Amino acid sequence: MPERPLARVVRIHLGELDGPLGTWQHATGVAPNESFGYCTDDVARALVVDLLHRRSIGWEAVSAHAWRSCTFLRDAFDPAAAWFRNLRAADGVWLDELASEDCQGRALLALGIAARDAPEVPMRLEAAALLVAALPGARRLTSLRAVASAVLGCEAAIAAGIDGETDRTFAQLVGRLRRAFQSLDLDGDWPWPEPLLAYENVLLPHALIVAGGRLGEPKLTQVGLHVLDWLIRVQTARNGSFSPIGNAGWWPRRGIRSRFDQQPIEATATILAASAAFEATQDDRYRVAAEAAYGWFLGDNDVGIPVADVATGGCHDGLSARGVSRNEGAESTLMWLMALETIRRMRAGRAAAAAAGARPATRTAASRTAATRTTATRTTATRTPTSSAAASVAATAVEEPRA
Repeated sequence: MPERPLARVVRIHLGELDGPLGTWQHATGVAPNESFGYCTDDVARALVVDLLHRRSIGWEAVSAHAWRSCTFLRDAFDPAAAWFRNLRAADGVWLDELASEDCQGRALLALGIAARDAPEVPMRLEAAALLVAALPGARRLTSLRAVASAVLGCEAAIAAGIDGETDRTFAQLVGRLRRAFQSLDLDGDWPWPEPLLAYENVLLPHALIVAGGRLGEPKLTQVGLHVLDWLIRVQTARNGSFSPIGNAGWWPRRGIRSRFDQQPIEATATILAASAAFEATQDDRYRVAAEAAYGWFLGDNDVGIPVADVATGGCHDGLSARGVSRNEGAESTLMWLMALETIRRMRAGRAAAAAAGARPATRTAASRTAATRTTATRTTATRTPTSSAAASVAATAVEEPRA
């Protein structure tokens, strides 16, 4: 399918979802529904979006928003349990004592990205310290999606030079993912460790691909690529458009696959996983898969209508056979903004490669293994081992000029 135009960065609806403490999690129509309060899941995602947007619109435009998200994550953390709380009322009172494992993974992922990418040293230091404090809780994770998010968060932190305990936690969590796929028939009709394909499935192969590169284990990356290939294939319609598994029943093995309701998180997770696969292999079909998932937001979907509102930067909460949900909550809006910036970065990289006379060529399966080895060597060589996370971040960081 032809590539959809790149939308510009618009944060109008994200601004409407702003509350005194963070991003309101739900909306009725386009108006925030403050009765549902906030959640750590969405505040963590908002921090990631701010770090992406700084490359397009400058740090000054997003720094206050990003710092508020950091403060929220710090307040969400329970040091005694090494665990993040998730649900918070409008008045600031925390509503849950034991938040989900998914919440832990998403918080760790955002903190790892902030420790690596934030343009201010104090923010990198704070994110690094909070991530390290949360590692004992991370080691208790068993839910595979939470484990995968934590793997990606730890990998980002390691890339920032935060090793030691982060390394050990990373290895332990990667081991859990590896074992989940170890006994599967990857060439069979269900190369999946669960009896149900549910939400954010591509998160698992995404983590395997990144972990294989970090650890210098091409076989691990190949498992991730193989599973991702299968998930892309079963979620691609005959016309090449992205058709994610619906959440009204999901897809049980040997059962009937749900077609609706389709969620924005599935498109964005696919874009992120395909981007990681493209970076590891330079195989153009992963770029095509990412573009198809991007097109889903703009009307290249099973209903043929846009899910994202490019004029406001908002996004409808789901797609059904009847059309889009009228609500535009935080998760959906943040998924659209994250998807857009990931595609923007992928296209910029492609344009730069073309300008340099090195347009990426489609690679064979055999050459992907060699590419994985090269990536692994590069990532291992650029690490900055240290026993102190704070010292490492401070020593290796160069504060970027404000936009």
